[in-house]
Amino acid sequence: MTEANEADPVAFSTLGLPTELNNALDDLGFVNCTQIQALTLPRIMEGEDVAAQAQTGTGKTAAFLLGAFTRLLRTPPPEPAADNASGGAATPRLLVIAPTRELAIQISNDAEALAKYTDLRICLVYGGVDYEKQAKAINAGVDVLIGTPGRLIDYLKQRIYTLGQLELVVLDEADRMFDLGFITDIRYLFRRMPEPGTRTSLLFSATLSNRVMELAYEHMNNPAEVKTETTAITADGVEQTVFHPAQDEKIKLLVGLVRMLEPFRSIVFVNTKRAADRVEAYLNGNGIASAALSGDVRQRQREKILARFTGGELPVLIATDVAARGLHIPEVSHVFNYDLPQHAEDYVHRIGRTARAGATGEAISFACEEYSFSLPEIQEYIGQEIDFAPITSDLIQPLDAPRYTKRDSVDNSRRNNSRGNSRDRNNRGSNNSRRR
Repeated sequence: MTEANEADPVAFSTLGLPTELNNALDDLGFVNCTQIQALTLPRIMEGEDVAAQAQTGTGKTAAFLLGAFTRLLRTPPPEPAADNASGGAATPRLLVIAPTRELAIQISNDAEALAKYTDLRICLVYGGVDYEKQAKAINAGVDVLIGTPGRLIDYLKQRIYTLGQLELVVLDEADRMFDLGFITDIRYLFRRMPEPGTRTSLLFSATLSNRVMELAYEHMNNPAEVKTETTAITADGVEQTVFHPAQDEKIKLLVGLVRMLEPFRSIVFVNTKRAADRVEAYLNGNGIASAALSGDVRQRQREKILARFTGGELPVLIATDVAARGLHIPEVSHVFNYDLPQHAEDYVHRIGRTARAGATGEAISFACEEYSFSLPEIQEYIGQEIDFAPITSDLIQPLDAPRYTKRDSVDNSRRNNSRGNSRDRNNRGSNNSRRR
């Protein structure tokens, strides 16, 4: 196993990347590698399988994209099979699998930026948007296919594309695949790829747990296990604080803190959709512009909310754990755990939305009577006690009435029925394949 250590920075220009990629890095202002990039890029460029563990926000997306793109640019595309085994279907050379739509979109954006000076054709597919439009994009030709498990399996079963000529596969946020119940789908995709050793496999995860490494050894060719020195520990730049409010004090405390701190861009994490709706209503009713992002919000609306948030129009985003992973939003100054997560790993992922890439930020948590039982596990997991802060009278003030916003949400019952009918008609999709 390779671990990072303190060393002189490694410049991208010293790695022998293709000129097209170096030009893109210059445009983006990237000069030196992060730890995970310095550890994994040379291995990927040499054709090794890699299982990498890195803290969120450390640049792992650029690591696997730059390494994979280097391989594709240095290797001529394969000739079409003499027996036309693909049947006219598209034959991607690189497949990137992400657990959530938001992460897939972010990977695609990064891929487009890094491939700016290349001829690589990149396609993005995920559920919740036009099925035929995405299928046509694949049919037009694709070198790099990025997507979520359900939509990828749908198109594979419909023979929109095949995996027979796949050269590299990336499984990002592998531990999240288990959490979301996608592991059966992942194995389905792996079994339809060329054998390990014929293809290069790259696995990136916040934790290299036993179940993740079992998956790696099952479907990879003697992967190099790589970890950064800060793995599974919160970033140094995050100032962590915990309050102990009563249940009926939480919303008043949140409003008081937001008014006092005036955060430039903040995310408020909650555990349920109901809590998200309530927090959104009280913030908006008290003059704090906010919007909630949860699993039942239609995809187009989700994208609009994220665009307003990243563009600075919306200072507060309220999110269930659907947004805890995979979002790369710059300059998030504060993360509020309105509800403490019930799993310690989720705490790390949540507060990792701030203090990214060496920046600083604040993580403020509420340990109320309903969720305070999670606090000891969280502190044990991160290896430190979180500083306690008292609730002062100036933070708990009377509030104006909540103002609820009509939400353009997905009708889950109708959606589930239509999906079931679609599977019956087309014989596509596994139990989990439509979940993302």
